[in-house]
Amino acid sequence: MNYKIDNLQYCNWSRKVFQINREAELDAVHVTVVYHEDYDEFLDRVKEWDNHFKENSDLIFLGKNFKDIERARKENKTAIFFGFQNCSPIEDDIGLIEKVHEKGCRFMQLTYNNQSLLATGCYEKTDSGVTNFGKEAIKEMNRLGIVVDMSHSAEKSTFDAIDLSKKPIAITHANPNFWHKALRNKSNDLLKALASSNGMLGLSLYAHHLKDSTNCKLESFCEMAARTVDIMGINNVGIGSDLCLNQPDTVVEWMRNGTWTKTKNYGEGSKNKPGFPQQPDWFLDARGFKNLETGLKNIGFNSEDTHKILGNNWYNFYKGIN
Repeated sequence: MNYKIDNLQYCNWSRKVFQINREAELDAVHVTVVYHEDYDEFLDRVKEWDNHFKENSDLIFLGKNFKDIERARKENKTAIFFGFQNCSPIEDDIGLIEKVHEKGCRFMQLTYNNQSLLATGCYEKTDSGVTNFGKEAIKEMNRLGIVVDMSHSAEKSTFDAIDLSKKPIAITHANPNFWHKALRNKSNDLLKALASSNGMLGLSLYAHHLKDSTNCKLESFCEMAARTVDIMGINNVGIGSDLCLNQPDTVVEWMRNGTWTKTKNYGEGSKNKPGFPQQPDWFLDARGFKNLETGLKNIGFNSEDTHKILGNNWYNFYKGIN
């Protein structure tokens, strides 16, 4: 069975977006439910998703484990897996990790760009690594089955997370920095350590993470994927598109600023570039998975390895979450 999984989207959710994901034949999508929200605000997001599930039950349902990916394929639906791009919903209370898991959370970043109570973000000048609270949080996440996500984290913190976690971690949406020097893209040494621990990298299609941004060529992206596989092995690379379909530009400012600053347009690639960047024309939305399949095969991947990147590797990773 060949699965298709996009392991990161943050769209302006609507029936139209869910239909696009079905047209793309996505069996599962890891969706960002929270950026800067506290626990009570997270519960509000859950209520919004409850309405999405009720109103679009023919297209989507809440996923809890890998068996739901199998169910989605059988029912021609998309399993939605909840994730956080920050640790803000657990506030300073380790007991809330179990509470968010009960509500469906299966991925949580330890930090979003800045220093958090758990770890250091990629925009801080000093990376002090995973904190004492972070060490305890990782233990609890391992126990419950919440994946440690280090997509927006600094390098030492990410190495720490790999060493501390008893289960493989993920970098759900980033690219290698040998290809493009965005602060959030990852070093070769880090990618090797991630792969050695059976962790996963989701290659991002967000323009600020791409060489030549919106003008990135499909061939360039697929060549990068091939070089990344050379570093990490074929079983540790997938897709985490970071699609933000139909979001207003005010949302990207909120993503960057949260509630911690009044300075606008803070963030990678954002200086003098307010708003969301345009997607490359070969990946305007999830239906671009078809172009990825063609592009990966054209640069030399066989069918089996192409489908590993497009979803089977994530499916196997999900087997180890619970």
